[in-house]
Amino acid sequence: MAEDISKLCEAVPPDLTKLIRKYPKIFPDDLPAGLPPSQPEDHRIDLEPGAQPTVQRQFRLSQPELEELQQQLDYLLTKGFIRPSTSPYAAPIMFTPKKDGGFCMCIDYRALNRITIKSRYPIPRADDLLDQLRGAKFFSKINLRGGYHQIRVAADDCHKTAFRSRYGSYEYLVMPFGLTNAPSTFQMTMNGVFHELLDKCVIIYLDDILIYSRSREQHLKDLDAVFTLLHKNRLITKGSKCDFLKQELEFLGHVVSTEGVKIDPKKIKTIQEWKPSTNLKELQSFLGFVNYVRRFIPNMAGLSAPLTDRLKDHDCFWWGEKQQAAFDQLKIALTSPPVLRISDTDRPYEVVTDASDIAIGAVLLQDFDDGLQPVAYESRKLQGAEKNYTVHDKEMLAIVHAFKTWRCYLTGADVTVQTDHKSLQYLRAQPNLNPRQIRWLDFLESNFHYTITYKRGANNIADALTRPTVHTAAILVAQTNPLLTGLFTHGYKIDPFFRSPIHQQHTTATRPYFYKRGTSRIWWPNMADDVRKYVSSCAACQIMKSSHQRAAGLLQPLDPPGRPWQQVTMDYVTGLPAGPSRNDAILVVVDRLTKMAHFIACQQTIIAEQTARLFLTNVIRLHRLPSAIISDRDPKFTSNFWRHLWDQFGTKLQFSSAYHPQTDGQTERVNQTMEQLIHTTCTDPSTWEQSLPLLEFAYNNATSATTNQSPFFLNYGQDPVVPSTPTIE
Repeated sequence: MAEDISKLCEAVPPDLTKLIRKYPKIFPDDLPAGLPPSQPEDHRIDLEPGAQPTVQRQFRLSQPELEELQQQLDYLLTKGFIRPSTSPYAAPIMFTPKKDGGFCMCIDYRALNRITIKSRYPIPRADDLLDQLRGAKFFSKINLRGGYHQIRVAADDCHKTAFRSRYGSYEYLVMPFGLTNAPSTFQMTMNGVFHELLDKCVIIYLDDILIYSRSREQHLKDLDAVFTLLHKNRLITKGSKCDFLKQELEFLGHVVSTEGVKIDPKKIKTIQEWKPSTNLKELQSFLGFVNYVRRFIPNMAGLSAPLTDRLKDHDCFWWGEKQQAAFDQLKIALTSPPVLRISDTDRPYEVVTDASDIAIGAVLLQDFDDGLQPVAYESRKLQGAEKNYTVHDKEMLAIVHAFKTWRCYLTGADVTVQTDHKSLQYLRAQPNLNPRQIRWLDFLESNFHYTITYKRGANNIADALTRPTVHTAAILVAQTNPLLTGLFTHGYKIDPFFRSPIHQQHTTATRPYFYKRGTSRIWWPNMADDVRKYVSSCAACQIMKSSHQRAAGLLQPLDPPGRPWQQVTMDYVTGLPAGPSRNDAILVVVDRLTKMAHFIACQQTIIAEQTARLFLTNVIRLHRLPSAIISDRDPKFTSNFWRHLWDQFGTKLQFSSAYHPQTDGQTERVNQTMEQLIHTTCTDPSTWEQSLPLLEFAYNNATSATTNQSPFFLNYGQDPVVPSTPTIE
């Protein structure tokens, strides 16, 4: 009995040994001499009309390569795979090193391939093949020996395979490696041989045959059927590369098992050992390798964005800190990649989507017996104009992209979409959609059965009325050595006990916090990004808060004062709904040095004398008499009474003009902030006056981007005592 089959039988159970011994001819030690049987799919080389024979000069070979060439030619001639040739075609020979130190002979058919009509027979996608393994418990893999050499070249095309060497010209009678259509021919042959078993118990990728079954008994029957077809078609296997009756094995760079699919550890090791790129070609190679396993990496597009951006710079390649950080993050992401479940068409699907400023992403989930498990991850960078989409459209684009990517799974299935953008759950009911949204909605409605849900945390409004308490983490930090405070705060891991107060710190109506003040006593990883994303998904924030970045130009600001409340700015906010006190306006007074503001409710129709009384009661009484007041040219501020009053006090009045470059826009900016606070915190617009003291306190307790301190702190030298979070019950 052949040595190969003997070793194989020693490694398998007795019942499988009996089956293998039944088919000894498919497990020989080497390919038999002579040509393989002719197939309907014998390899053909169809050339473009008018193509002339290709002739290429020989490559020089080293002495060890010449010795290897003689051995290879003798072997191929003995087997009957090549014959001497007088063909007008001539391709050169080259050698590539093997891992064991030997050489692999290759024929350079690039010139012939350029004039060959390309076959369009499909090579299967790896993810399509792996999806067929759902429910399988036992796996076997068969590798064909010298795969291509088991298929003939059509008799009238053999002369086109001619190659020349120092020892003469030869042509192939069997299909050689290197021909452009060889993979298509081989796949077509294998699909034809195993047609009756495809996607039932067999999947095939070129010369790799995977047999899968739900039970051991059925697996032995499936193996018998496969062996029968191999024997019938005189196909030879390589026993040393076969695996039988496994519950986990490697296939196409993945490890398939009863649990699902994961990345082959050898590929992970390769990526972990990859060195930083020094040129564009190396970067393309790395990204291509990583892209093969992208379905295992959440937010692959976002992580790799700094690297893919470098692909655009063909003339100048450079590797900076951002590229190194992205390179390291991708390696970390692949250190312990998830096991992806194989989709089960009998179970409903759940799609969780997300969008950022640079990428969109999604995860496909199914609820298995052990809970909700990932089936695949998907992400891509935003392209061109997509970066300018509103948050709503970016989030909707993420949903559409997910459905397009996983259409093969989701068509005809019940799908639940989870999004963190609340307005999308009312997508079908929205009356005013732009053309792009209409097109996307039509795609979803006409192809899928789906429901969009908003995923949110608990938000009990009654908790805002409970007794405030100091957060436990804040107490612990306060009792720690100051040198360790930062380490403790940033090293603290969020647990479920703290998640609700963190959420409420940013959402409850009684705390209109700005970023720095609202997060001063709480920290979690990527907090800034989370807050930015939270604000971008807040409908009120998106409507009311616009950009205040001015166009570039000559900046001529007023000189800053030397003391608090030495110079103030004044303006009115009008057009507010009148409440019980009939106030429909706000007098806004801001200190130019500390940025502290007072919001004073009043009536739009008040005169200069009434304005002066409000200013005396709410500003001068609490602070001091200013040396200068800056305002617009409202009739109240230009009246004789107003001018005479401040002339008596020795206070200088400065008025803005439409074309004066030194106009101070401080109060206008505070007005915008105050209006935003009213719109985002007052659910009933008519109650704005009751909320005004709280809004003033919130504004003065917020950190100013100009001073990097809060107005309250700059005025009083300390922060106010405020509750850290609501009571946790």
